[in-house]
Order: sequence, then structure tokens, then C-alpha cells
Amino acid sequence: MAAGLEEAFGAAGEFGGAQRRLTAFLVLLQVYVACQSMLIVLVGAMPEYRIDQEGIPASKAELAKHIHFMSNFTSIVTEWYLIEQEAYKVSLASSLFFAGLLIGNITFGPLSDKLGRKPVYISGLFFDVLFGYVTALAPNYGVFAVSRFFVGIVNGGMALVSFVLTQEYVGKSFWSFTGSLTNLTFAVGIAVYALLGYCVREWRHLALVSNTPGVIFLLLSFMLPESPRWLYSQGKTAEAEDVMQYIALGNGKERLNLKLKPSAGTSRKDESPPGILNLVKHPVLRWRTIILMYIWYVCSLVYYGLTLNAGELGGNLYLNVALYGLVEVPAFPLCMFFIEKPWSGRRKTMMCFLIFAGIACMFTMFLPKNSVLIFLCGKSNTGSWPRMICISQAERNSALSMMKMSHFRGCSLLLSPTLLALCGKMMVSAAFNIVYIYTSELYPTVLRNAGLGVCSMSCRFGGILAPFVPSMKSLSPSVPLVVFGISGLSAGFLTLLLPETLNKPIAESIEDLQSPKYRVLINEKANQLEEST
Repeated sequence: MAAGLEEAFGAAGEFGGAQRRLTAFLVLLQVYVACQSMLIVLVGAMPEYRIDQEGIPASKAELAKHIHFMSNFTSIVTEWYLIEQEAYKVSLASSLFFAGLLIGNITFGPLSDKLGRKPVYISGLFFDVLFGYVTALAPNYGVFAVSRFFVGIVNGGMALVSFVLTQEYVGKSFWSFTGSLTNLTFAVGIAVYALLGYCVREWRHLALVSNTPGVIFLLLSFMLPESPRWLYSQGKTAEAEDVMQYIALGNGKERLNLKLKPSAGTSRKDESPPGILNLVKHPVLRWRTIILMYIWYVCSLVYYGLTLNAGELGGNLYLNVALYGLVEVPAFPLCMFFIEKPWSGRRKTMMCFLIFAGIACMFTMFLPKNSVLIFLCGKSNTGSWPRMICISQAERNSALSMMKMSHFRGCSLLLSPTLLALCGKMMVSAAFNIVYIYTSELYPTVLRNAGLGVCSMSCRFGGILAPFVPSMKSLSPSVPLVVFGISGLSAGFLTLLLPETLNKPIAESIEDLQSPKYRVLINEKANQLEEST
């Protein structure tokens, strides 16, 4: 008897040994992706410097004689003297990378929907490695900036397709797990990059070391199978059956007696496959896409804006970058717990994380620059202490000592702009984690990559603007975080307009969105969720 793809995953195993190996490989790839994405944070770091004459010399040769960088690392700033009027070039190179991501998301999504996941993914990884070496060996700023643009194109496109592969190798019930694991590994990759930067202080060597693991991933990627879900959606049932047999055998099961029934969305020979315009033509997908595009834009703006702002926090540069990565780790178990609960699900959880991220960033406007807010609740020799004290960072230790001398008994809470920014980063990374999973479930298989590509495209607009938002601190130190806060709050409330996807069927084709069976299943699941809450 012919079976559907979900029944085939049930027989072969939704997350067996073969799928764990495939997922682990693609998840580890995120460490390489993170190093490429965050490269400019250390490679473009601005060290302290002094010029031993008044005014800025007109020529770079003259500037080289009079400028002294007070740092133990090199960067494109120290090599090409990107200071004062030239300082914008660091942010420009970062924005060019995100502009490349924008183009990569537009092109790689539809390409992988038409040509297949594997060939598009491998091609993207090959050129990612190639242009990564061009970046490390760039003879001047112009070549460096252009190479970052091309790295952005192929890195963003390749990362998008690899994420879809991690979803489509496993059963639907494990999509949230593999999606969260992918984003968790990206966060760990940021910390790994900070460690590499601490050990390798010369920027060209750092770029080479960060890029070389891509060669290993490229060679091993040829052993990956094609996505069975893509093959099935294209009507290639025989090839999809072969991949499912490979997965079943890799999971330690006997050879399956498997025959897949044709997909409802299989294109006829005289019809072109569903394209990106279907996201606009179909009324259900149209509104989903508009809302998701804004949410992705906000997630990117806040996420990358806070990360790229790590160098502005003061203190140890490498520790700040590592903390901005590691602070995302708690977001993983939080997401896994809440998004699988019937009373929270995908939609409510993402809404709460976005709103909390916005509140954390907005609260910084009440803190003066380089200050700490201390909440005290308890008793001391001088009486009860339900107080709130705002002091400078330098006065913090003396204030805590005074509390000990007065035999303070109770609890205290210290808030600083850095702590609030880290809390905002954790919350928005949790929302970013969920939006990948949520978006994958809101689109049918034939348009999943196109939908993710369009949403990622809007996400990259946020990335393009993110490097310039920290420069708004010239107006007021709290302005950048207020911008992030307003964006997070607005995106959080818009999430309420999207449907819940927890425990609901995944559409394989556009026709599935309109089929009576699909709608009956949705209504049944919705009623079950309402009864359980």
C-alpha cells in the first residue's frame, strides 16, 4: 500500500542514528558560518591610538609616521589607517557583507527549490571558502570590501540551504530540536571565534584560521544525500524512496517495503514549479509573508546590532564578544521547553521573547552612561532598605562595602547597561531561534525554501542597518538600545496575527493549504489546544 512521506519517516525513524550523524555534521557547520559572519568584529576592531602632532596628516604615508596604536593586535584599521574620516569603512564592509546575505537569500532559496538542496549547498560552500581566502589575502581595502560582499552572498545562501536540510532529514516532531540546536551552535561559534581571536592577534592569520575548517566541511559534504522531502515534492518518488531506505538502514532497521504515493503538489509537465510569486498570489501566504518579513528584520537588527556593539562596552574585547555568544546558550533550553507546551506553543513564546527583549533594551534609557542601578530590599543598622540607588561604575565597590559595614540583611540586584544589553541579546536570540522553526512550519514544502529566502532577505536589511545603529550614540548613549527596544516591542505584538503551528500538519504543497483534510486537521488540533488550556 502506498504511503505518504510522514508515514515513511515513521517507518524509517524520525531521528535515528543516520539522521543524528547528518544533523550533527550540518549543525557543526554553524561554527564556521558564525566565524565568517562575525569576522569584522575582531578583524575590524578599533584600538586606542594617539597622533603625535596636531591635526590629521593628509597622506597615509605621513599618517603612518605620526600615529601610534596602543594595542597588542592588528586589524584592517591598523593596516589601512581607517580612523577619523575613514572610520566609516569598517561599518561599510560589515554592511556589504549583510547586503551579500540579502542577495544570497533571494537567489539560493528559489534555486534550491528548483535544482535541489545538495548541489546548491555544495556550490555555495565552495565559493564561501574561496572568497574567504580572498578576504584573508586582500592587498587593499577595496578588495577586502568586495570579497566580504561575495562571502555574504554565498555564506548566507549556503547557511539557509543547510538549515533546511537539517529540517528535512528528520521527522516533523524533531524540527524544533534541530532548529534550536543549529542556532545554539551558531552562538557557540561566536565564542569559539572570540577564543581564536584571543590566540591569533594578527588579523590576516585570524581570517585564514577561521576560514580553513570550511575546506574540511566541503570535502565531507559530498557524502550527504539529497533531501527526501524535496525529492518527494518534485515527484521523484523513486529517488525519495532510496533516501528513505538509506536512512532506515542507517537507523539500524531492516530494508523497508516502501512505496510512496504521489505528492498532491507534484507539478505536471506542462506546468512550471511553484515560484516565489506564489507567496504573493496566495492570500494566506501573502499576509504570513509580510508579517514574517518584519519579524525577521527586527530579529536581525537587534541581534546583530547588539553583537556588533560588543566592542563599545569597554573592558576586554574578546571577553565581550564571547559573552555575547555564550549568553545565547540559556535561550536553547528555554525555547525547547516553551515551544513544545500546548499552553505556549511557537506563537506566544516568540511574542514574549521579543517583548522582553524590547523592554530590556528600553530600560537602558533610565540609566546614565557608565552607571549601575542597585535595588535594595532588606534591613540594616540604619533601618529598612526598600531603596533604588543609581551610582557610577567606579562607586559600585564602595557602595557594596558600605552595605556590608551597615550589616545589610536582604537581597540586592545590580543593573547596568551591559547587563541589560546581554539580557536583550539572550531574549532576541531565543526569538531568532524560534522564528526559523516557526517559518519552516508555516510554509508548504514546495515553497519552504522560497519563503525562508524571502524572510531572510528582509532579515538582511536589518543586518545592513545594524552596524550603523551603534553610531547613533552620538545623539545620546541610550539611543541605539531604545531603537532596538521599540523594534522588539512592535514585532512582538505583530506575532499575535500569525497562526499557531504546534502539533498541526505540515503542508507539502500549496494545494494542501486548501484541501478539506488539511483544514479539518487544523481545526481538530486547534480545538484540542483550546481544551487543554
